[in-house]
Amino acid sequence: MSNPTLVVVTVLTIGVIVVNGATDAPNAIATVVGTRCMSTNASIIMAAICNFFGLLLITLVSSAVANTIFNMVDFGGDAHSALIALLAAMVAIIVWGVAAWMFGIPTSESHALIAGISGAAIALQGGLWGINWDEWVKVIYGIILSTFLGLGLGWVITKALMIWCKDMDRKKSDRFFRWAQNVAAGGVAFMHGAQDGQKFMSVFVLAVLLATNVGQADTLSLPLWLTVLCSLNMGLGTAIGGRKIIKSVGMEMVQMEKYQGFAASLAATICIGLATFTGLPVSTTHTKTTAIMGVGAARRLRAVNWSIAGDMVKAWLLTFPGCGLLGYAMAKLFLLVL
Repeated sequence: MSNPTLVVVTVLTIGVIVVNGATDAPNAIATVVGTRCMSTNASIIMAAICNFFGLLLITLVSSAVANTIFNMVDFGGDAHSALIALLAAMVAIIVWGVAAWMFGIPTSESHALIAGISGAAIALQGGLWGINWDEWVKVIYGIILSTFLGLGLGWVITKALMIWCKDMDRKKSDRFFRWAQNVAAGGVAFMHGAQDGQKFMSVFVLAVLLATNVGQADTLSLPLWLTVLCSLNMGLGTAIGGRKIIKSVGMEMVQMEKYQGFAASLAATICIGLATFTGLPVSTTHTKTTAIMGVGAARRLRAVNWSIAGDMVKAWLLTFPGCGLLGYAMAKLFLLVL
């Protein structure tokens, strides 16, 4: 509290995490609510708990995603200017996320984070050399993985379950998949905490290093108290604003049965888990929604509300240029004024 800059850094970080909780985290539990396996309030509590333990336990094993984000851009040089540019990027991320939430569009805060800090780094360095392309290319790999693996696994798992359950008693299968889907949804929330929590923690650590004039370090350390702070605020964001996204993703895009909700959650958990341990920054929003599309398409293409799906795809495509330009403009403005 004796350092006003650190107070601003902390408040903006909390703001970004809360927005992530409202726009990105609800995707993990959207299907379990949409298929009426859990109430909204119970699923939000489950998501908050699983986010916390996912971030805590996976970070103890691997912080590959955090290191990818930490080294993705170059905020080196003058620590004061670098901090201003980074704070501008965080403001841009919040503005983008809130705008998407108001329209009920499950935009990816992960992609917004990457775009925002990239735009700010370009503004600070005056060119594309502010980007570490060896790390940035992992974003492309992550998009490809989450799109095709999420879609493909959703389709394959659903087809397999349709064959397996063909002669099964409907009531018995519903009871099994009610339980199984709750577990699978918890798995998505667990991996979401590990993925997105590490991303925002790494940005906070970078901001603290710049605020204390240490500069951008070569190594990254993630303290336990920051894990707790991140998890609590992510859960708060889901509790405050998650219902809009749950409705769009879990109820309006595809009308799912319990086994389909299980298939979508299992596909997303596998995909996000693979990306996390290989250091690829992927979006829970992107992964879960493509898995849901795959699940719906496995029965018939018309089962997917392609109008809503199209709006989501447009939001994904707009996030990188839109939030990148916003981060660039905010950074130029902040550097001029402050």
